[in-house]
Amino acid sequence: MISISRLLCDTISPGDSLRYGPHMAGPGHGGHAGNGNGPVVVWNCTRRCNLRCIHCYASATDKKNAAELDTAQGKKLIRDLADFKVPAILLSGGEPLLREDIFELAGFAAGKGLRVALSTNGTLIDTEKARRIKDVGFAEVGISLDGIGVANDRFRRARGAYRAALQGIRNCLALGIRVSLRLTITRFNHGQVPFIFGLAEEEGIDRLCFYHLAYSGRGGSMQEEDVTHDQARSIVDEICRNTVDLHRRGMSKEVLTVGNHADGVYLYLKLLKEDPGRAATVMELLKTNGGNNSGIRIGCIDDIGEVHPDQFWMHYSLGNVTRRKFSEIWKDPSEQLLAGLRERKKLLKGRCSRCSYLDLCNGSLRVRAEAVHGDIWAEDPACYLTEAEIGS
Repeated sequence: MISISRLLCDTISPGDSLRYGPHMAGPGHGGHAGNGNGPVVVWNCTRRCNLRCIHCYASATDKKNAAELDTAQGKKLIRDLADFKVPAILLSGGEPLLREDIFELAGFAAGKGLRVALSTNGTLIDTEKARRIKDVGFAEVGISLDGIGVANDRFRRARGAYRAALQGIRNCLALGIRVSLRLTITRFNHGQVPFIFGLAEEEGIDRLCFYHLAYSGRGGSMQEEDVTHDQARSIVDEICRNTVDLHRRGMSKEVLTVGNHADGVYLYLKLLKEDPGRAATVMELLKTNGGNNSGIRIGCIDDIGEVHPDQFWMHYSLGNVTRRKFSEIWKDPSEQLLAGLRERKKLLKGRCSRCSYLDLCNGSLRVRAEAVHGDIWAEDPACYLTEAEIGS
């Protein structure tokens, strides 16, 4: 994740302790940094979903997997994660609110001292569910919107999905729950970016995440629908302009881009020309963040207990938590993919291998390289930096 708001406006947000450590997170924001043991964990606790989003990395369906971890298995997993001192757990799906025990599991995790967040399409959050979300102690609710109105409904393959999600957002905000909007950028909806900022301003939403398209799950068939490199640059510019505008008008939001660490380098190079002093600070923050952290500071567990380097690696399992503890799987030195991801700078090829800013990016999203080139260590095809910019 690239925190545009932190880099441009020095706005400190709750997640900064995870990205930069407590020493750079600011007062009151260092409570969930962990001690260097476990990663942030995305638990895709069900593959069942009420929608059929065209870009779903989990390839969610309307059917529950018979092998889905049950409540007892889920609690055993959570105990291990707490013992491993993971700093946060994100309950995702599919649609996690379709699990009847989701609030029991979330409350159990919160009781173990974990920071618990919810990732949902928002359409099922009525007033009663919003109250339960509040009471159980979710730190944040991430709601996916890929545009306003019919622009969102097209992605969700469901008429009325936007209207239902907006009501879910309002039900959460009415109770003071921190809400994060999440938009996946494609060539069909990138013009929606300013409208999403407008919605955040109008509704009082605290956090915006703009995801670059990952070629994974159903998103694997959407490569032709990704934005061009020139479009990616202009979209990042648009995100930056809107972030600064809100900050200047006293309405600071946490704004992040996800899935392409070229964004951080691009922003640094722009600041190097416009504000060299700020550029030096940004360089320090980006180095501390370390670029893509798949298999390092972020991991994933799916609905049946398979462990993955992150949520976009559903096609590759590192092991299963019903047979070995997550902590044991994560620390296994014999796992070749994990070992490679943690030492990837020696393995990267093409433009990535010769980039002057590899310390800031760490090769970005490896699943995109695999999808396009058939090689995990090939260059990320979504890197939009020029040869001059990478210092070749």
